[in-house]
Amino acid sequence: MSTLITGIAELTTHDPDGPGGDGPFAVVLDDGRVAWTGRAADAPAADERVDVGGRAVLPGWVDSHTHLVFAGDRGAEFAARMAGQAYAASGIRTTVAATRAATDDALAEGLRRHADEAARQGTTCLETKTGYGLTDVDEARAARLAAAVVDEVTFLGAHVVPADVDPASYLDDVCGPMLEAVAPHVGWIDVFCEDGAFDEIASARVLTAGAERGLGLRVHGNQLGPGPGVRLAVAHGAAAVDHCTHLTDDDVEALAASDTVATLLPACDLSTRQPPAPARRLADAGATVALASNANPGSSYTTSMPLCVALAVLQGGLTVEEAVRAATLGGATALRRNDVGTLAVGARADVQVLDAPSVAHLAYRPGVPLTLAVWKAGRRLPRPDDLLREA
Repeated sequence: MSTLITGIAELTTHDPDGPGGDGPFAVVLDDGRVAWTGRAADAPAADERVDVGGRAVLPGWVDSHTHLVFAGDRGAEFAARMAGQAYAASGIRTTVAATRAATDDALAEGLRRHADEAARQGTTCLETKTGYGLTDVDEARAARLAAAVVDEVTFLGAHVVPADVDPASYLDDVCGPMLEAVAPHVGWIDVFCEDGAFDEIASARVLTAGAERGLGLRVHGNQLGPGPGVRLAVAHGAAAVDHCTHLTDDDVEALAASDTVATLLPACDLSTRQPPAPARRLADAGATVALASNANPGSSYTTSMPLCVALAVLQGGLTVEEAVRAATLGGATALRRNDVGTLAVGARADVQVLDAPSVAHLAYRPGVPLTLAVWKAGRRLPRPDDLLREA
């Protein structure tokens, strides 16, 4: 069934050939794809017609960095951090123990619940990582469960070294048997290149092993302080380096001169009381910037991409339009996808309607739930509080 969405006051497409000028605008969705965009007065007929009444329409969010296959709760750790305790990567091991002990059904239910929570806030393309199992069996289980729910799955066996395991032996496992166990279910490999996790030499080995297995490359880097993460990601041609909280001028220049996306995680910076990542410096240098939630139980327990957009504007110095682009097209670029993050004709019909006349309200009214309606691949997601009515 084709759908005409009309009465759009502001239409964000990220399509250079998209409609310009003043609205009202309209979009036609057909067979799961964007079939047409333009002025409402010129819209073709469709099987159903939805009038959004002068609201803003934009692509669904592309959240390119999450950790959603987990069990347990780390609220006490968060409270301790708010009381002054420094964030450390070792807290990950708490979640590892709970995740290993959980049943498949419990992990799958939690994953679906968080994915649905993200969708209600406009996220229509979702990546998630393994990394809370850290054994061959548990990592393969996490990858299999994730592949049934999200769009993109990343292998993060190189998250931390488990307690009471020899680091050299564990690295051999990550680059060998564990990688083979997860490979049928994942498209990406990632490594936490940070003090307390994996150093530059170990991280390079992980990326090389993943590339040889045909996986795309991602890096956690420069979160807790300056380090080799950005340099490593660019040298290996990684699709993205994520966090980027502490960057040198050389890091910024390297990202600007490369195809590696700088994925910023502003909710994580907020939750760990780190300084905001240098979004403005990166944008001014010409680097490609993405925004992601880093949804995880320890350092960023939120699925709210609207919150990340607001923080990138209010604390990171981006304009609203830059932040929206980073949270949609930027995330798609970080996942090397050209079918999401845009409302160009032929793209997947991932659309969200804001209960506001423009995207400026995402930062103008931070914390207010503005996502009114969502279509994913042309299917309208049910909402109990849906105020839009088919005409």
